[in-house]
Amino acid sequence: MYDCIIVGAGPAGGTAAYHLAKRGRSVLVLEKETLPRYKPCGGGVSPAIAQWFDFDFSPAISSTADTIRCTWNMGEPVEAELKTPEPVWMVRRDVFDHFLIQQAQKQGAELKDNTAVTGIEFKGDSWQVNTANGSVSGRYLIAADGAKGPMAKFLGFKDRKRLLAAALEAEASAKVENGHIAHFEFGMIKNGYLWNFPKADGYSIGIGRFLGGGEAQDFKSILNEYGSLFGVDIKICKQYGHALCLWNGNQKLHTENAVLAGEAACVVDPFTAEGIRPSIFSGMKAAEAIDQALGGDINALEKYSDTINEQWGSDMAWAQKLAGAFYRFPGIGYKVGVKRPSSVQIMGKLLCGELRYSEVTGRALKRLVPGFGG
Repeated sequence: MYDCIIVGAGPAGGTAAYHLAKRGRSVLVLEKETLPRYKPCGGGVSPAIAQWFDFDFSPAISSTADTIRCTWNMGEPVEAELKTPEPVWMVRRDVFDHFLIQQAQKQGAELKDNTAVTGIEFKGDSWQVNTANGSVSGRYLIAADGAKGPMAKFLGFKDRKRLLAAALEAEASAKVENGHIAHFEFGMIKNGYLWNFPKADGYSIGIGRFLGGGEAQDFKSILNEYGSLFGVDIKICKQYGHALCLWNGNQKLHTENAVLAGEAACVVDPFTAEGIRPSIFSGMKAAEAIDQALGGDINALEKYSDTINEQWGSDMAWAQKLAGAFYRFPGIGYKVGVKRPSSVQIMGKLLCGELRYSEVTGRALKRLVPGFGG
């Protein structure tokens, strides 16, 4: 009988496993894939996550970006150096996620990869988790199996407030030029943006659409056109389509002896689509809640829901307002917002976790939407 079973070995699951094991709790992580495994993701990570751990992440960082460059229809560039204590980390998720799990294992957490969960059952005061390789039991359960994982449904979360976004990413092996620059393109796709995040040995080039509505667009052809800007033939690269589970309002994230974390908890930023930092934050808070529950706090899981809603969701409400205005009127947004170097600085600080949306969105909306707040 484990103190906690964690389903999913992404940033949320790895973080929860690390912090619970470090507190002396017995932890089992179940992962359907074999680690290390590829995960479609731009791989930009806020260095702010370092404050939540006591080890060095440098072995898991492929490169760093201290400059952001934005374009509109591959023209009208604006570039700004980030004036933040640390640059944005660029990681490959197979390396980063596995590294995080390895740190948890060093603290005593167990891992069973290549082990998909087929069902769960609450028996008495613990969870029985069924897999193709047999059953295991845990007093508590953390569902951290991503945007399309089955755990939320297994746990009875049928009506989550979530907004699914679509993304397509290509991994391009290339000789990287100006590897310190992260690129964002806002004019080629409606209701989203394209990105090019440099790594040590190539580029992660992707496209995401974060608001519904409007006509369908050919992601593949748009991505190929964008890749040509960097001398990359996207057609010969491996391409990965995936869903993003954006924050779409406060909600209950706990049930009997179980919580949702990471994308299963719909924590992705609805404006930038940043997912790694909020997933790690939710994993850390899930670990704290489970530890408190194991210590006898009968309200610990309810307080977890409150914490995520208050400390993350309250700011995401501002991000959602900004996304709604910016992506519906991107031309205006680019002209009055992004084309100001100070705005690119602000974007960088948001990505680095040094600014909250509540501090900047009001001013931004006044520029985007005449009469806002008046």
